[in-house]
Parts: sequence; structure tokens; C-alpha cells
Amino acid sequence: MLKLDAATRSILAVVLFTLLCYVEIGLQMVVVSLFVKEQLGFSLVWAGFAVSVQYLATFGSRGWAGNRIDLVGPKTVVLWGLVIGVLSGLVLVAAQMAQGLPMVAFALVLAARVTLGISESMVATAALVWNIRRVGTPHTAQVISWNGVCSYGGIALGAPVAMTIYQNTPSVPGGLSAVGLCCAGLMALGLPWAAMQPAVSPLEEGKRLPFLSVLGKVAPYGVVLAGGSIGFGAISALYALYFADRSWQGAATGLSAFGVIFVMTRFVLTGQIARHGGLRVAMFSLLAEACGLSVIAIGHTPLLADMGAALTGAGFALLFPALGVSAVARTGPESRGAAIGAFSVFLDIAIGLSGPVLGMIVPVGGYMGVYLTAAVFSVLGAGLCLAMISRDA
Repeated sequence: MLKLDAATRSILAVVLFTLLCYVEIGLQMVVVSLFVKEQLGFSLVWAGFAVSVQYLATFGSRGWAGNRIDLVGPKTVVLWGLVIGVLSGLVLVAAQMAQGLPMVAFALVLAARVTLGISESMVATAALVWNIRRVGTPHTAQVISWNGVCSYGGIALGAPVAMTIYQNTPSVPGGLSAVGLCCAGLMALGLPWAAMQPAVSPLEEGKRLPFLSVLGKVAPYGVVLAGGSIGFGAISALYALYFADRSWQGAATGLSAFGVIFVMTRFVLTGQIARHGGLRVAMFSLLAEACGLSVIAIGHTPLLADMGAALTGAGFALLFPALGVSAVARTGPESRGAAIGAFSVFLDIAIGLSGPVLGMIVPVGGYMGVYLTAAVFSVLGAGLCLAMISRDA
């Protein structure tokens, strides 16, 4: 039997809420773009925007969520985030019901995505801070790693389940409606468990740094994170449409491969961050991600594309903890929630903009242009890491 130490058991009790949140994200990720393009008849750019708007909403609410965590405590923020996640699923049901009015249905899809983005900023950020305060700052890397395992493991689990539901549900109630009900039920399951967990006290207001000050402290690491996050944005927003455009099967398989390899890399290689330093690990991670994105770009079969997605997941896996430990350490414990929120803002911006912006490349350079562009940003991020390593030497 696998034996877990006390810190790991404590972490797992709370990181479950991150898992629930990202399973919902995985459930919506694949089917929303297909619904908007194929059933509502909107363009590729709008389909990509419907996916990416979630991350723009997360970006817009990160600072507020981080300050609320430091003010009222992370448990309260997690509970409200779960409630908002339930609402997101129910609004998707309404969007399916309004399918006969495409503009109304599209507006409801956007509303569902925005509420999910707010839910993500609350649940994921608060669960991180809740765990750090429960087990102590020496376990920060372990907390961030488990949070990432549940984040992308949740996406890997949710994506194929959503495709199965979407493709095999009768027109009434409809595939999107069935996925929405699944999302709402899943987040509702977390509410009683969250209520049972012991809270940690909010910190004194007078000691907290202004959010913009915190943002400035973590910005060098956040810019590098943004460079690597564009690749994930390209996969999350456009991968299913890429496969549909080529009449390929297996888009959900690629998303799952991304998530599974991401989780395995986190489990096996997280210790390399302490051994070699966060910036060095981030640099090599970004180069691996660039290789994976290039394989997606030049691969001419579904298998090669899925292999490229898996390699991208391996490269992206250590980026957040490798950079995040150093970024969070630049602030005091009284601003921990704001620091995590500020650092995550760079990921949100990159992913949120990548869907619609990269979607504009498709008519000009095709999907090859999309993924090669994302690969270039990963290489630029690796170059920034090298410059920061040289500066600190």
C-alpha cells in the first residue's frame, strides 16, 4: 500500500478542488469550439475566442481573487468559486436550449466561459494558498507541483469524456447541454467536502503589498511563463478545430496525451528544479515545448500531431513550478495570494489572447503557421531564461 506523509495527505485534501475545476475546464474545452463553429455557424476566430475568453476572464479576476484570499481566507474563496463553477455549467445548458437563436446562444456560451474563468481564478489560486498555509512555505514547490498535476490531469480526464458525451447525446437535450449538466454536478460535489475542511486565518490587512507592486516583483518570471503558455493556448483553443479541418479523428486523444505526459513529467522530474535551479529547468522545458509544437506543425498524420501534443505537455509541465517558486519568494507571506495571482496573470493573458490572435493566422499561414508561431514564442522564452541566468551568474 502506498504510504503518504502528513504534508502530502493535507495537500491532497485541498488540491481536489483544483482537480474538479480543471475537469470542468477539460469538459468544456473541446466541445465549446465545435458547438460555436459547427452548430451556431460562427467563424474560426469566434470559435477560438469562445475558448480563450475563459482565460481573459481569469486574467481579469486574478488580482481581485488574490486580494480576497488574503482578506477573507482561501476556504471562503474556494467555496464561492465552486458555486460559480456550477453556474457556468447551467449557463451552457441554456446555450444549447437557445441554439435556434445563434446570437443568443453564442452570448450564453461566452457568459458560461466568463463565469468558468472567474471560478478558475478563485478555486485554483485559493487552493494553492490554502495548501501553502496548511503545510508551510518549505513545501511550496510540492504544493505547486500537485496543483499542476490536478490541473492538467483534470483537462486530460475531462476532454475525452466531453467528446464521448457530445458525440453520443441525442439532439434533445443535446451534447452541449449534457456536458453542461455534467460540469454543474461535478462542481456541486466539491461543496460539502470544502465545507468540511479546516480553514486558515486571513492575514492582517496592513501588511499586504498593493497588487501592482506585487505584479512588478514577479514580472520577469511571468514574461517567461507567458512565452511558454502561448503553446498551450494554441492547443486548447485550436487543436480540435485543426483536426476537424483535416477530417481527422483523435483530437481528444491529443489533449489527453498532453495532460497525461504533463502529469507524469511533474511526478518524475519536479526534483530537478531544486537540483539545477528554476531558470535552467524552465529554459530546457521551453525548448522541449518548441520541439513538440513544431511536430504538430509539420506532422501530416493524427499520430504525429498527438505525439507533438504529448511532447508539448512534457515541456510545459515544469514551467509553472520552476518559475513560480522564485516568483512567489519575491514577496512576503502576507501577500502570497496576490503573488500567485499576479504570476498567474501572465499565463492568463497569453492563453486568453492566443486563441483569437493565432486563429487569425489560419487563413494566411494555415495551422502550420499557428503552431510554428507558438514554437517561436517558446524559443524566445528560453532566450529570456538564458539572459536571466547570465545576469545572476
